[in-house]
Amino acid sequence: MTRKIKSQGPAGKSTAPLEMPKERAQKSAGRAADRSTAALKTQAGAAAPAAGARISRRAADRIRSGHVWVYASDIENLETGGREGSAPALIPVADNRGLLLGTALYSPQSQIALRMVSHEAVDETQWLKLLEERLRTAVRRRKLPVTQEVTSAWRLCFSEADELPGLVADKYGELVILQLLAHGLDSAAVRKACVRVLREELEDERFPISSILERPDPRIRELEGLSAPSLAPLWTANPESPVTQTIFRLNGLKFHFDVNAGQKTGAFLDQRVNYEAAAFWARSLDATDRALDVCTYQGGFALHLAQYCKRVTGVDASRASLEVAEKNLEINRANQKQIRAEVDWIEADAFALLRDWSDAKESFDAIVLDPPAFAKSKRAVEGALRGYKELNLRALKMVRPGGLLVTCSCSHHVGWADLEGAVAAAAADAHRRVRLLERRGAAPDHPVVLNIPETEYLKCLVLEVE
Repeated sequence: MTRKIKSQGPAGKSTAPLEMPKERAQKSAGRAADRSTAALKTQAGAAAPAAGARISRRAADRIRSGHVWVYASDIENLETGGREGSAPALIPVADNRGLLLGTALYSPQSQIALRMVSHEAVDETQWLKLLEERLRTAVRRRKLPVTQEVTSAWRLCFSEADELPGLVADKYGELVILQLLAHGLDSAAVRKACVRVLREELEDERFPISSILERPDPRIRELEGLSAPSLAPLWTANPESPVTQTIFRLNGLKFHFDVNAGQKTGAFLDQRVNYEAAAFWARSLDATDRALDVCTYQGGFALHLAQYCKRVTGVDASRASLEVAEKNLEINRANQKQIRAEVDWIEADAFALLRDWSDAKESFDAIVLDPPAFAKSKRAVEGALRGYKELNLRALKMVRPGGLLVTCSCSHHVGWADLEGAVAAAAADAHRRVRLLERRGAAPDHPVVLNIPETEYLKCLVLEVE
């Protein structure tokens, strides 16, 4: 299967085809261009062209700066090896001059068409070895000095941040959830390699596991054209009755987990340290009478605040999520003596409810805003900022003087300056003065790579409202 995208040179002429001229290859002997020729050039007399991509100068500069994505619009020439109805998982990538940049996972349907996995030309065997080495390193980084009684859930692998684009693995107690979010990872060999590493690294006395399961992301599966994963576990210690539900701990609190329910891989582990921070600042500011957790999901912020506040309300549009939040409350109330708060859950649209309550002059000591991603693309940023401003405006009208506002954004397209500007504008409209206590991000098991800004997606502002 062959797809070619023509581009125009400075004089309006088409750029050179994928093959590099023989004379240039000879002059470039011993340099990276040789590797590019071997990887990209069609062999004389070959029945089908070799797979390979040539990308724009802009994209090549981004790759050389440390990023790993190439968008479909930046591909100038593409050969997929002549295979009908099947796209290769890996293809070599060269810049617009034909110099090899490395090897990438290929996604024929996605806007992110290429995800770089090596700066060298590697085949499938070499790539699987790299995958195992990187996944093993990622898991070992996460063996935190905590006990299972305090925290038994964290991210084991964070995609691009761990040099494994599209691969996410989370641990929830005795269960490990795997997500393969790129077309080039959708293979039995990749799944087998992941299972082998996860079992070897996690099957010990401190971190025992019962099952490894794959959980697809429906939206990504459609965008990437991924196959439907098997409902059976990738591995289980008990094939007759595999474990698919468990109870995990975050910061000493208990949470229910069901592999067949919830968002993402099941919970939002990235907020783990921010849950603690919200509870810490509520206590420090003596903002412990009445607390509100907006977009509570399964009660993460609400239950942490309930350790110190007298009354806590959690709001979410999903009844199913609130039902899990109630189960989480019950199990912690039974086992955690420190949760004595009155807790209630309200199923409602956050915008409508906050508008009604702010107009009615409701008052809270502490408010947490943790909405879903409003900006899924750059085009959506303007509308997202209007949404953030509206939520914060309504919250600021309800926080008592000296109270706490924790406001979050998980839209990577919305930068720190954007979020802070929206909150500052809301404060001006509400005639309130806000003092920044902390800027916070995701938990350490969701590392940020400065060369890849998208890894810094979660932003959390902790504010005292004066």
